[in-house]
Amino acid sequence: MLYMKARRQRKILEIIQQEIIETQEDLAASLRKCGFEVTQATVSRDIKELGLIKIPCENNLFKYASPGERTVQRAEDRLKRYFHDTVVSLAMSENLIVIKTYPGGAQGVASAIDQIGWQEIIGTVGGDDTILVVIKPKRVADTVMKRFEDLHRG
Repeated sequence: MLYMKARRQRKILEIIQQEIIETQEDLAASLRKCGFEVTQATVSRDIKELGLIKIPCENNLFKYASPGERTVQRAEDRLKRYFHDTVVSLAMSENLIVIKTYPGGAQGVASAIDQIGWQEIIGTVGGDDTILVVIKPKRVADTVMKRFEDLHRG
């Protein structure tokens, strides 16, 4: 029984790397195609035990992924997409950058900025349509602002 569970969970990790799996039902169907007899409850438990997360992918869809799967390239693609679709304006003062978004967009953009892992960014605070980005050291704020402006221009 334990061997079957380990085999099934290895297969789940393989499937989510090769396919866009949006729902538990999609995952169960893929497992069944591979010869695993599973219920939705089993798939749900496996997702929880594996610590799978949902991440954005193309066409505004979300898919299951391993927690460590977010590569820098994916984070950069996500940030570019958010800046293109959501950001309205940018402003800078000293070591602070304020990013304005359409209503409801700030949390997603702030999360994407956090995921990108730029060492100059201490952190972000995202409200509904405004993000405060704190930069350290102050002398690199212009460089970070230029990167944001490049993303905003697309």
